[in-house]
Amino acid sequence: MRHQFLVASPYLADPRFHGGVIYICEHSDDGALGLMINQPLDIHLGEILEQLDLPGGELDLPVFSGGPVQPERGFVLHPPGTSWQNTAKVTDDVLLTTSRDVLAGIGRGEGPDEYLVALGYSGWSEGQLEEELGSNAWLTCPANTDILFRTPWEERYKAVLQLIGIDLNQLSESVGHA
Repeated sequence: MRHQFLVASPYLADPRFHGGVIYICEHSDDGALGLMINQPLDIHLGEILEQLDLPGGELDLPVFSGGPVQPERGFVLHPPGTSWQNTAKVTDDVLLTTSRDVLAGIGRGEGPDEYLVALGYSGWSEGQLEEELGSNAWLTCPANTDILFRTPWEERYKAVLQLIGIDLNQLSESVGHA
Protein backbone atom coordinates (compact mmCIF):
# COMPACT_ATOMS: atom_id res chain seq x y z
CA MET A 1 0.00 0.00 0.00
CA ARG A 2 3.01 2.35 0.12
CA HIS A 3 3.49 4.74 -2.85
CA GLN A 4 -0.27 5.33 -3.05
CA PHE A 5 -2.31 8.51 -3.13
CA LEU A 6 -5.29 8.83 -0.79
CA VAL A 7 -8.10 11.35 -1.23
CA ALA A 8 -10.82 11.76 1.38
CA SER A 9 -14.18 10.52 0.15
CA PRO A 10 -17.41 12.25 1.20
CA TYR A 11 -17.77 9.42 3.77
CA LEU A 12 -14.71 10.50 5.78
CA ALA A 13 -15.88 12.30 8.90
CA ASP A 14 -12.60 14.13 9.68
CA PRO A 15 -12.78 17.62 8.08
CA ARG A 16 -8.99 18.11 8.35
CA PHE A 17 -8.53 15.86 5.32
CA HIS A 18 -11.27 17.13 2.99
CA GLY A 19 -9.70 18.28 -0.26
CA GLY A 20 -6.37 16.83 0.81
CA VAL A 21 -4.13 14.44 -1.08
CA ILE A 22 -2.03 12.12 1.08
CA TYR A 23 1.02 10.28 -0.19
CA ILE A 24 1.51 6.98 1.69
CA CYS A 25 5.20 6.59 2.59
CA GLU A 26 5.02 3.58 4.86
CA HIS A 27 2.42 0.86 5.44
CA SER A 28 3.02 -2.24 7.51
CA ASP A 29 1.30 -4.44 10.07
CA ASP A 30 2.16 -1.76 12.65
CA GLY A 31 0.26 1.02 10.86
CA ALA A 32 0.77 3.62 8.15
CA LEU A 33 2.44 6.99 7.66
CA GLY A 34 1.60 9.48 4.94
CA LEU A 35 2.15 13.12 4.06
CA MET A 36 -0.48 15.53 2.82
CA ILE A 37 1.00 17.05 -0.33
CA ASN A 38 -1.43 19.84 -1.23
CA GLN A 39 -2.08 21.84 1.95
CA PRO A 40 0.61 24.55 2.22
CA LEU A 41 1.28 26.16 5.57
CA ASP A 42 1.53 29.89 6.11
CA ILE A 43 5.33 29.65 6.17
CA HIS A 44 7.87 29.36 3.38
CA LEU A 45 10.91 27.12 3.21
CA GLY A 46 13.28 30.10 3.51
CA GLU A 47 11.71 31.05 6.86
CA ILE A 48 12.26 27.53 8.22
CA LEU A 49 15.85 27.49 6.99
CA GLU A 50 16.46 30.84 8.71
CA GLN A 51 14.94 29.54 11.97
CA LEU A 52 17.37 26.60 11.79
CA ASP A 53 20.31 28.96 11.09
CA LEU A 54 20.77 27.40 7.66
CA PRO A 55 21.44 29.16 4.33
CA GLY A 56 18.59 29.55 1.83
CA GLY A 57 16.46 32.20 3.55
CA GLU A 58 15.52 33.54 0.12
CA LEU A 59 13.75 30.29 -0.90
CA ASP A 60 10.12 31.28 -1.42
CA LEU A 61 8.80 27.74 -1.67
CA PRO A 62 5.79 26.22 0.08
CA VAL A 63 6.04 23.97 3.11
CA PHE A 64 3.13 21.59 3.46
CA SER A 65 1.10 20.44 6.42
CA GLY A 66 1.90 16.75 6.22
CA GLY A 67 -0.79 16.01 8.78
CA PRO A 68 -1.85 16.57 12.36
CA VAL A 69 0.70 14.27 14.04
CA GLN A 70 3.95 15.84 15.33
CA PRO A 71 3.56 19.13 13.40
CA GLU A 72 6.99 20.27 14.62
CA ARG A 73 8.74 17.38 12.83
CA GLY A 74 10.05 17.87 9.29
CA PHE A 75 9.91 15.45 6.36
CA VAL A 76 11.44 15.78 2.90
CA LEU A 77 10.30 13.63 -0.03
CA HIS A 78 12.82 13.51 -2.88
CA PRO A 79 14.23 11.28 -5.61
CA PRO A 80 17.44 9.30 -5.01
CA GLY A 81 20.81 10.97 -5.42
CA THR A 82 22.91 12.34 -2.58
CA SER A 83 22.90 10.28 0.63
CA TRP A 84 21.41 11.93 3.72
CA GLN A 85 21.58 10.80 7.35
CA ASN A 86 18.04 9.61 8.07
CA THR A 87 16.58 8.42 4.79
CA ALA A 88 14.06 5.67 4.16
CA LYS A 89 13.34 4.22 0.74
CA VAL A 90 9.67 4.48 -0.23
CA THR A 91 10.25 3.22 -3.81
CA ASP A 92 13.17 3.20 -6.23
CA ASP A 93 12.09 6.73 -7.27
CA VAL A 94 11.08 8.29 -3.92
CA LEU A 95 12.98 8.64 -0.65
CA LEU A 96 11.86 10.13 2.67
CA THR A 97 14.47 12.02 4.70
CA THR A 98 13.93 13.36 8.22
CA SER A 99 17.40 14.71 9.00
CA ARG A 100 18.53 18.33 9.04
CA ASP A 101 21.36 17.72 6.55
CA VAL A 102 18.97 17.51 3.58
CA LEU A 103 17.60 20.97 4.47
CA ALA A 104 21.14 22.33 4.75
CA GLY A 105 21.89 20.88 1.32
CA ILE A 106 18.75 22.46 -0.15
CA GLY A 107 19.67 25.81 1.41
CA ARG A 108 23.17 25.66 -0.14
CA GLY A 109 21.76 24.67 -3.54
CA GLU A 110 23.28 21.20 -3.16
CA GLY A 111 20.11 19.33 -2.29
CA PRO A 112 17.91 17.12 -4.43
CA ASP A 113 16.70 18.61 -7.73
CA GLU A 114 13.08 17.89 -6.77
CA TYR A 115 11.68 17.78 -3.27
CA LEU A 116 8.62 18.36 -1.15
CA VAL A 117 8.97 19.61 2.45
CA ALA A 118 6.26 18.90 5.02
CA LEU A 119 5.80 19.50 8.73
CA GLY A 120 3.87 16.81 10.58
CA TYR A 121 2.42 13.62 9.20
CA SER A 122 -0.78 11.66 8.86
CA GLY A 123 -0.63 8.43 10.82
CA TRP A 124 -2.76 5.36 11.32
CA SER A 125 -2.39 2.73 14.02
CA GLU A 126 -2.36 -1.00 13.36
CA GLY A 127 -5.34 -1.93 11.15
CA GLN A 128 -6.83 1.59 11.24
CA LEU A 129 -6.17 2.50 7.60
CA GLU A 130 -7.48 -0.87 6.40
CA GLU A 131 -10.65 -0.28 8.40
CA GLU A 132 -11.07 3.21 6.93
CA LEU A 133 -10.47 1.89 3.41
CA GLY A 134 -13.05 -0.83 4.03
CA SER A 135 -15.63 1.79 5.03
CA ASN A 136 -14.98 3.81 1.86
CA ALA A 137 -13.47 6.74 3.78
CA TRP A 138 -10.67 7.07 1.21
CA LEU A 139 -10.32 6.90 -2.53
CA THR A 140 -6.94 5.46 -3.51
CA CYS A 141 -4.73 4.94 -6.53
CA PRO A 142 -1.07 4.23 -7.28
CA ALA A 143 1.06 7.35 -6.86
CA ASN A 144 3.32 8.85 -9.48
CA THR A 145 6.26 11.21 -9.21
CA ASP A 146 4.86 13.63 -11.82
CA ILE A 147 2.06 14.60 -9.45
CA LEU A 148 4.31 14.38 -6.38
CA PHE A 149 7.13 16.60 -7.65
CA ARG A 150 6.11 18.31 -10.89
CA THR A 151 2.41 19.17 -10.58
CA PRO A 152 1.69 22.55 -8.93
CA TRP A 153 0.20 21.93 -5.48
CA GLU A 154 -3.05 23.68 -6.45
CA GLU A 155 -3.64 21.06 -9.17
CA ARG A 156 -2.71 17.89 -7.27
CA TYR A 157 -6.22 17.15 -5.94
CA LYS A 158 -7.76 17.36 -9.41
CA ALA A 159 -4.86 15.38 -10.94
CA VAL A 160 -5.28 12.51 -8.44
CA LEU A 161 -9.05 12.44 -8.96
CA GLN A 162 -8.39 12.17 -12.71
CA LEU A 163 -6.02 9.24 -12.05
CA ILE A 164 -8.81 7.55 -10.09
CA GLY A 165 -11.23 8.32 -12.94
CA ILE A 166 -13.37 10.92 -11.19
CA ASP A 167 -14.43 14.17 -12.84
CA LEU A 168 -14.23 16.93 -10.22
CA ASN A 169 -17.32 18.58 -11.76
CA GLN A 170 -19.38 15.46 -11.01
CA LEU A 171 -18.18 14.98 -7.42
CA SER A 172 -20.84 15.81 -4.85
CA GLU A 173 -19.90 17.20 -1.44
CA SER A 174 -22.89 15.52 0.17
CA VAL A 175 -23.52 11.87 0.77
CA GLY A 176 -26.80 10.71 -0.69
CA HIS A 177 -28.82 7.54 -0.41
CA ALA A 178 -30.88 6.00 -3.18
